Amino acid sequence: MNMENAVLIVERPHKKVYKCEKDIVKVFHPGHPKADVFNEALNTARVEAAGLDIPKVKEVTEIDGRWSLVIEYKDGKTLEEMMAVDADNMEKYMEDFVDLQLQMHGRKSPLLNKLHDKLARQINGLKELDATTRYDLLTRLDSMPKHDKVCHGDFNPSNVIVGKNGKMTIVDWAHATQGNASADAAMTYLLFALKNKETADLYLKIFCKKSDTARQYVQQWLPIVAAAQLTKDNELEKEFLMKWIDVMDYQ
Repeated sequence: MNMENAVLIVERPHKKVYKCEKDIVKVFHPGHPKADVFNEALNTARVEAAGLDIPKVKEVTEIDGRWSLVIEYKDGKTLEEMMAVDADNMEKYMEDFVDLQLQMHGRKSPLLNKLHDKLARQINGLKELDATTRYDLLTRLDSMPKHDKVCHGDFNPSNVIVGKNGKMTIVDWAHATQGNASADAAMTYLLFALKNKETADLYLKIFCKKSDTARQYVQQWLPIVAAAQLTKDNELEKEFLMKWIDVMDYQ
């Protein structure tokens, strides 16, 4: 992979993302688990096989000793950018965003990891929470219906590319699983709420209306997915997320 003319477009704590000719190249930092890189490639291939039109993985490779993913480039702007510059049309953008999420939830990919198992593993590993709180969260998780819909796990407007023709494409499938769509919606709500509660409430209102889902049902997932998000160890989010983890709030 020739990185001579690569342009850095995104930088995260564990990776840098470059635009390189017709590809996107994710270069992970040294020490990032090799298994996670291959799992993201596998997730993406499995979601593609489920029939969703997404950027295809082209290569898993090493660049300067760092594990990297080469992914098909999709031209356009992120939906997050469009929402920011055209806030007057936020409701229309949000309706399109929810339609895209529901289209994804309408697909199945039997070989994806199960969302329930991933959430249970994340909660069990949270030493920031005492054993009683972990037990309450796991009991709630076990009581929730287990579905098999394709779930993104990080579905937010920065992971939606809008082409010049208006076609929207979902990117970044590192956290994809099969499971309950309302858990996926609860995670999206939290991601919005981390930045703007009013926007989060608008999202949830539209999601519940379009999916014919009770708002209270999505809210029952909030303590569970907040705990899962806490495992990302982002100090800026920690205080916010801890407020959502008291399971008694949504009995």
